[in-house]
Amino acid sequence: PLLVKAARGDPVSRPPAWMMRQAGRYMAVYRKLAEKYPSFRERSETTDLIVEISLQPWEAFRPDGVIIFSDILTPLPAFGVPFDIEEVRGPVIQSPITSEDGLKSLHPIDLEKLSFVSDSLKILRSEVGDHAAVLGFVGAPWTIATYMVEGGMTRTYTTIKRMCHTAPHVLRALLSHLTQAISDYIVFQVESGAHCIQIFDSWGGQLTPEMWEKWSKPCIDEIVRLTRSKCPKTPLVLYINGNGGLLERMKGTGVDVIGLDWTVDMADGRKRLGSRISVQGNVDPACLFSPLPALTEEIQ
Repeated sequence: PLLVKAARGDPVSRPPAWMMRQAGRYMAVYRKLAEKYPSFRERSETTDLIVEISLQPWEAFRPDGVIIFSDILTPLPAFGVPFDIEEVRGPVIQSPITSEDGLKSLHPIDLEKLSFVSDSLKILRSEVGDHAAVLGFVGAPWTIATYMVEGGMTRTYTTIKRMCHTAPHVLRALLSHLTQAISDYIVFQVESGAHCIQIFDSWGGQLTPEMWEKWSKPCIDEIVRLTRSKCPKTPLVLYINGNGGLLERMKGTGVDVIGLDWTVDMADGRKRLGSRISVQGNVDPACLFSPLPALTEEIQ
């Protein structure tokens, strides 16, 4: 598919187009389905619903990429971390891991518990054929660790940032466990039919560049190494919210594509990254509320 060629840096007839958040809340058909199935976990952990939601944008727009409807926390129960998603609070982890005792509940990822992901990817691959790339995704260890340590969403990241200094051995052990589990999960998605994998280090931008290099980058480096050893032809994409201060360091992970957010000028990002890596992004989603000529200009 076109998106795979572009991600690998091969010549393409035009830039591929897809929307990172395409499966989801803005579509009327999705909202109708969500009324019928109000539990996000049910929608994201039931094969028929995952496939239906993932294909809604495909059927409407025929984009070049179809991303599986899932969540970065979906694999947590498969390695010993139960969680809930509450309507207002978002993800909630009842027993945050802040000490060595908390680490005892962790175990290697049981991929059989994620069969709905595998089944969905296989169906999506057969549905779209080679007309579009099927994208899988994972959360980066640092980002997943923030939920596991903080117990859910946070605006300050106080507990985990303090842990970097007060219990670094516990945090290192947690990140190491997550690195292995997520690497296994990526290979599982690729073997189930994903053409590309996007790694979301959503909260990596909450760290100073030096702290990101110390705490997050080594995990991503290792994930890239382990994935390359088993799936050498699968392009890997890395995205971080607010990544303007991290671009050169992100490039050092060895991923194939870097996602730019709208705070980074595309030309500036390309200049800083050089010509040997692919970039994607970076339209401000708020542009979708502007008149069509303004949106077209922004994209051009």
